[in-house]
Amino acid sequence: MTPIRSKNVFASVLSVALATAWMTPAQAKGPVSPTALSQVTAVEGIREFRLPNGLQVLLIPDDSKPTTTVNVTYRVGSRHESYGETGMAHLLEHMLFKGSPRHPQVWGDFNKRGFSANGSTSYDRTNYYASFAANDDNLRWYLEWQADAMVNSFIARKDLDSEMTVVRNEMEMGENSPGRVLLEKTVSAMYQWHNYGKSTIGARADVEGVDISHLQAFYRSHYQPDNATLIVSGKFDQSKVLAWVQQYFAIIPKPKRVLPPLYTLDPVQDGERAVTLRRVGGVPLLYAGYHVVPGAHPDFAAVELLEVIMGDNPSGRLHKRLTDQQLAASVFSFSQSLADPGFLIMGAQLAPGQDLAASRQALLDVVESVGREPITQEELDRARTKWLNDWDMGFADSQHVGVALSSAVAQGDWRLMFLSRDRVKAVKLADVQRVAQQYLVQSNRTVGEYLPTATPVRAPTPARVDVVGMLKDFKGQDAGVQAETFVASPANINARTQRLTIEPGLKVALLPKTTRGQAVRATLTLRMGDEKSLANWGEVPSALGELLDKGSSTLSRQQVQDRMDALQAEVSFQADDGTLSVGISTKRENLPAAIELVGDLLRHPSLPADALEEIRRQALTGLEGQRKEPQAVLSEALSRHGNPYPRGDVRHARTFDEIEADWRAVKIEQVRDFYAKFVGASQAQFAAVGDFDPKAVTQALQGALGGWSSQQAIVRVPSPLIPVAPARLVLLTPDKQNAAMQVLQDLPLNDLHPDYPAFMLA
Repeated sequence: MTPIRSKNVFASVLSVALATAWMTPAQAKGPVSPTALSQVTAVEGIREFRLPNGLQVLLIPDDSKPTTTVNVTYRVGSRHESYGETGMAHLLEHMLFKGSPRHPQVWGDFNKRGFSANGSTSYDRTNYYASFAANDDNLRWYLEWQADAMVNSFIARKDLDSEMTVVRNEMEMGENSPGRVLLEKTVSAMYQWHNYGKSTIGARADVEGVDISHLQAFYRSHYQPDNATLIVSGKFDQSKVLAWVQQYFAIIPKPKRVLPPLYTLDPVQDGERAVTLRRVGGVPLLYAGYHVVPGAHPDFAAVELLEVIMGDNPSGRLHKRLTDQQLAASVFSFSQSLADPGFLIMGAQLAPGQDLAASRQALLDVVESVGREPITQEELDRARTKWLNDWDMGFADSQHVGVALSSAVAQGDWRLMFLSRDRVKAVKLADVQRVAQQYLVQSNRTVGEYLPTATPVRAPTPARVDVVGMLKDFKGQDAGVQAETFVASPANINARTQRLTIEPGLKVALLPKTTRGQAVRATLTLRMGDEKSLANWGEVPSALGELLDKGSSTLSRQQVQDRMDALQAEVSFQADDGTLSVGISTKRENLPAAIELVGDLLRHPSLPADALEEIRRQALTGLEGQRKEPQAVLSEALSRHGNPYPRGDVRHARTFDEIEADWRAVKIEQVRDFYAKFVGASQAQFAAVGDFDPKAVTQALQGALGGWSSQQAIVRVPSPLIPVAPARLVLLTPDKQNAAMQVLQDLPLNDLHPDYPAFMLA
């Protein structure tokens, strides 16, 4: 069947589009001015241009990265779908990759060029992006494809039929997650009329029954230059990009259609609502959702800070009231920054046996008690520091910025990304208190509860924001120092890397280079023990890794977190049977102090007993949630098949029950004993890449880790190839809609083998 032929009107439009879109500028009707692409504004190193046909172009140059990322954001999402068309925006995202007459094999072309590409659909926008090694040919080709896809994609019935299996599979994967299903049902209960209440993936009946002509009309209406923003970030030649944009996009005509305004807004909620989800498996889960202002509203800065004040660990109010008092295994919070009034959700995950009713009451008491227990200046300052640190870390990565701008574009203007930061810096305690008391109220609440079952049960009136008027005179801040151009070739990396050894056995590799935002990343790995000495420790090493950031002999857990925030540092610890790894992300001036802090935590850890109990509860909760998940069940079975090692051996593949038993058996005395015997810098590696002073870092390492020896002998545990008999394992996971398949084959190859690089490339 060739549905395009059966739709004569569409065929005529498509043929005209094909004839027009791929004319050379000289062939197109009327002259194309070389100055048609005009600069509109520039904010903090990001330049905005616009074509007469309405296409918005944002350039974010960063020569320090060896890659280029291109995003095309269409200001259309599930919010724009009509009755009976839920899931259409997401379905169209899939269809764009089915190709066009000029590019019939899109994924094949991506793979040949080594692209990391995908698309995503949200409430307010659809985004297509690709990252690739920076070179002119890749960038030119991808821009050409995006221009072609904008107006010439097939959107054919045969492609829709073939893609339906993929879309159904994605739906069923979501159905496997109680947390995701509960979130969809909770948000749906929050919104009576607005499309934010409908899942972006859509209703199965709507998706399976979609009319191809409606999908084609949706595409022709929304996939147009005046509804799109092109974002190029990373390493590229700006003049060439502008020339290619002129060449490929300027010849697309500005559409004559006018997109209808969306005017639906929910009335203020006038009473609490509740949703209950009952399914097999998992652990109890609790959400409390509240309507809030749009992302562009001045009060949304207070909403984002309330999110941190309530949900952060360990300083958040929910953590102190629920996690510390063993009413929940973990707590969380998140908000949605949207074009229209969005929502703020707080929640808790319970361990098996914890009282859901008591946890729900405690959570609601905390969230809705701000009138009786006002927000303090200390809470606001801590939340603001954490939020701004996260913003700075993201802005230091041009690839992340390119993707993050899509959200601001969808809210009305890309500069909202910077205005939001400025508002967070300026928001007052009284504003946060006012917003909390206005929106975190009983009548504005929707509660969602997930109950594992063996056999499967009012705020201020929202308003839109004049984004254009609000940002008319917005200037932004200084763009700061530009990063260097760095050639990421093996030869250059080797030439730029400084190597040294700090006694007793810390091998150091330093690669200093200027980066966006003076960012630097470092890793530290400590080797531990041997095959014999590491036997029979169970989950003790894992518990040690989780405990290391919970305090030192001189710093409490909260003081450690506050110190990390002050240093704008993200520090992570992880330990298994043979290694202890530390990750550090921070800025140039703070790396030496961050190393000093890590050294204090490593050499003088407090290893508090109460924190062990919290870690144990969280581990057991996570384990319980995995017991019925298809992928987790499959991974357990595959790892155990043919494993010859006995219980207690570090190479033994444990069952869920064995892991649970090991966690329940961990005692704080064992953790402290393991630390004393195994942890030291006798065999260790440290590497840092980014903007830092090598001399200062070396001095910090010497002071933090120099002269620190391990008591136990260190020998890497052997991992020989073990012949395994072929097998076909079939495992049943009741009440799970989606199946998982995995093939495992051991090879006589490790990362030291000369064929390993070729194998990884293959």
